[in-house]
Amino acid sequence: GDVVSPYLLRRQGLEAVVYENEGIKNVLERTLGVPIFQEQVIQLAMVAAGFSGGEADQLRRAMASWGRNGQLLIFRDKLIDGMTKNGYSEAFSERLFNQMKGFGAYGFPESHSASFALLAYASAWLKRHHPAAFFAGLLNSQPMGFYSPSQLIQDAKRHGVTILSYSVNHSHWDYTLENPHCESPQLRMGLRQVKGFNQSAAERIVQNRQQTPYASLADFLARVSLNKTERNALTRADVFASFQLHRYQSQWQVSASEQNDAFLPAARDLDDGISLPAPSEISEVRADYSFSRLSLRRHPLALLRERPRFKGCCRAEELGRIDNGRFIRLAGLVTCRQRPGTASGVLFLTLEDETGNSNIVVWKQVQAQCRQAILSGRLLIVKGLVQRADPPRREGFSTPPVIHIVALHLEDASHELALEVDSHDFH
Repeated sequence: GDVVSPYLLRRQGLEAVVYENEGIKNVLERTLGVPIFQEQVIQLAMVAAGFSGGEADQLRRAMASWGRNGQLLIFRDKLIDGMTKNGYSEAFSERLFNQMKGFGAYGFPESHSASFALLAYASAWLKRHHPAAFFAGLLNSQPMGFYSPSQLIQDAKRHGVTILSYSVNHSHWDYTLENPHCESPQLRMGLRQVKGFNQSAAERIVQNRQQTPYASLADFLARVSLNKTERNALTRADVFASFQLHRYQSQWQVSASEQNDAFLPAARDLDDGISLPAPSEISEVRADYSFSRLSLRRHPLALLRERPRFKGCCRAEELGRIDNGRFIRLAGLVTCRQRPGTASGVLFLTLEDETGNSNIVVWKQVQAQCRQAILSGRLLIVKGLVQRADPPRREGFSTPPVIHIVALHLEDASHELALEVDSHDFH
């Protein structure tokens, strides 16, 4: 509806605030001449076009369902004719009607806007002052929202939260805080993150350690009743690393224990003298993503930087120091594909590397040329131009620039890592 940019420009003092007359000013003065709330649009129809209260309510209902049935178009002629008769220009009348169409997709009543503003403020305050608790709450509410657990963990680490890996002696089903009363509590991984595991089995693990911690893998297997699927889920997710066993060794020992109908006694050692070589770091990361959907080890992009294909690729944290219009190469995991209905077919991608996220703009022509990479790529290399918008300087505020990369070409590099990466894809 072309209301967001004018409002922001006027709030920053970059665009003049203009009112058609005093009636319009009375309705829009507190929002700088731009209709922000649904109630204001209804008031404008009554003030400017002479709508009755009943007609204005019908208009409100039509706006709410505009994207589904197009009922708003019925009011177009009446609205524009009414405004013209009252002395408003045709351009102003058309602009108001287009804003109404925009409200059909995104417009909120003021009460809803206030409610969301309070939630956003409270969330921001929690993230700023209690980041570990904030991320614990989000991770324990999965599946939900826009971001995957992997993205949330990466963001938590960038905000200084220490993430502790699984431990059969400390992990619960949910993510939990350790040392919660200290200034910087740590966030312990919850067993809910283990692919193929279940809450009932997690609760048995917690219950059996209440009096005495598990001393070894053998002790754990003897005391906790788990079926083969549950045991395999734990070993594949590397939960027994707290017993100083790497993923392959714990899988070997659990497999050996299953050769008998009953588990070995707790006092008996499962070590049969066979010592398997530890997995490589890249193998560990692949397994983490496969069986936990995230990894606490080095980010996959950090493992690829020295490969010829990735040399010269910018990091997300470097974009703020690059001039507008400069050609760059950038690589990252695809975490989001978005094609809003109001964006004229433009596709937006979010790529993640070890330093942060990058926003990629893909126009229709490039989509057609790189269709397969866009649809199936989990790791992309992007060639494009930096698009940078620096906000006006305001005393006492430090606002970072808004940066996008306008893609010229996208290349699928997924085979370099073969990761199972979750992405949020929607229209």
